[in-house]
Amino acid sequence: MNRIVIYILMIAVFFTATSELVVAGILNVLAEEMHISVALAGQLITAYSLAFAIGTPVIVSLTARMGRKKLLLIALSVFIIGNLVSFASSGFILLMAARMILGMSSGVLMVAAFSAAAKMVPPEKIGSAIGTIILGFSSAMILGVPVGIALTAMFSWQTIFLFLAAGSLFILIGMALLLPEIEGDAPVAFKQQFAVLANPVILSALLLVLFREIGNSVMFTYVTSYLGTILQRSASDIGFIMLTFGIAGALGSRLGGSAIDKWGSVRIIVISLTGHVLTLALLPLAVHSFPLAMMLLSLWVMSMFIMGPATQTYFIEKAPQSANLIISLNTSVTQVGLAAGAGVGGMAVTLNSTVLYNPWVASIALLLSFAAAAVSIRKSRKPQAVAA
Repeated sequence: MNRIVIYILMIAVFFTATSELVVAGILNVLAEEMHISVALAGQLITAYSLAFAIGTPVIVSLTARMGRKKLLLIALSVFIIGNLVSFASSGFILLMAARMILGMSSGVLMVAAFSAAAKMVPPEKIGSAIGTIILGFSSAMILGVPVGIALTAMFSWQTIFLFLAAGSLFILIGMALLLPEIEGDAPVAFKQQFAVLANPVILSALLLVLFREIGNSVMFTYVTSYLGTILQRSASDIGFIMLTFGIAGALGSRLGGSAIDKWGSVRIIVISLTGHVLTLALLPLAVHSFPLAMMLLSLWVMSMFIMGPATQTYFIEKAPQSANLIISLNTSVTQVGLAAGAGVGGMAVTLNSTVLYNPWVASIALLLSFAAAAVSIRKSRKPQAVAA
């Protein structure tokens, strides 16, 4: 039964991830139909990220004692409402408000899903359970975004949000019927929950996440441009390559979860970050060999998704009493890193007049992530770190 519930949570994350990613795929259509600039339409992505980053840790902290089933049902219900508001939106302001609702509800649902999964399975199976849930995110890249683009082409951009609301309703019913009652965190005062940030193990691990996401975003934001201008691929080739990346990500999620159960989160973090740095550092040197460049890019994407379950498991292991808060802060830091990385990547493109060197800029940020990981791992092995 637990396995079925884990897959239900994975599908819920698939819907929330699709709601986040699909806007980038239909941005031009949104701008045209709302008679606004593409730059202004892009603020719909910013609104979602800010609501996710700011609202999630606050809401998760305030609801820490609430049972996970109740929190998941509430979060998914609000997510459905956000999609219905998006479907009914004819103006930019209302759609912006809907994006903020979707951002907060998606963040809370993701954190609650990780927390519920960690409490439903034995400690030695936490990695694979979280890896399965993260698979929902990579699946959104493979299926969710293309489905959203296709529905927009056939009907209208609002249709994808109706699809997400309808699909989420079925998942809501499945959760209500099958999800067991799962207790929340132990009662801890609001201020005391945030005191865990004074723990250098947690703080440096959050910096690891921040620099990792900055590095990945520097590259991933401009990856289609890299494929087109540097590797000389056509639009149809790029579509196929992005599908390949999605499959690599899905494979990475599965491998990462299973590997954590066997070798532990620390070892997988080190291996994954090594893969991040080496693949991107070598990429500009391999641009004259398309097969080699594709191999490096695919290994980089796989490393990204292997890393996801490892960091989530690491946080649960190091701060079990504040796991929900830390996981929510992790997701918030991820959103901040993605936004910052996009900006840094844009500056690199402007400075160099090419995206060729973005992998090297990204690898510098990832080296900082590696340094933060080393600090966190070293301090976590000291007895006083556990007491903190």
